[in-house]
Amino acid sequence: MNYITILTHTQIEHKIRRIALQILESNSTADKIILAGIAQNGYIIAEKLKNVIAEYASIEIILCKVIINKKELHQPINLNITEAVYKNESVVLIDDVLNSGGTLIYGAKHFLNTPLKQLKTAVLINRNHKKYPIKADFKGISLSTSIHEHIEVSFSNNTATAVLI
Repeated sequence: MNYITILTHTQIEHKIRRIALQILESNSTADKIILAGIAQNGYIIAEKLKNVIAEYASIEIILCKVIINKKELHQPINLNITEAVYKNESVVLIDDVLNSGGTLIYGAKHFLNTPLKQLKTAVLINRNHKKYPIKADFKGISLSTSIHEHIEVSFSNNTATAVLI
């Protein structure tokens, strides 16, 4: 299989650090941030963002795993925290790749059923193929690709890579 490396491990770490600082800056007056990572890779990125933010600030950071059926977006969304935890708080919804925007918009819709201080989105890679009216507030890179190409982000053995297939 032919693939092109888009981001190396070091580049991904740099992108995550930059996104973390942007999240911290946009929440400079908040007491608490909810980092809601879409399972699987979005949650891994949320964990990494939490670690970086903790290096710079003593703000309370709560991780939330968002479980979405990406093949059937209309199915109920499950979280590992209760609504009371994120009600009236600042939420950042995180995924690895913004492709059509379906996963992010249905994830955002779930959170918008509850009053929030703010809701922002973060992705490692923005592909610019949006079918839905949602954008990434924080992004590692924007990449124009053909609709037939696929981006795969992999986190394994303490190494991260993003490739174009």
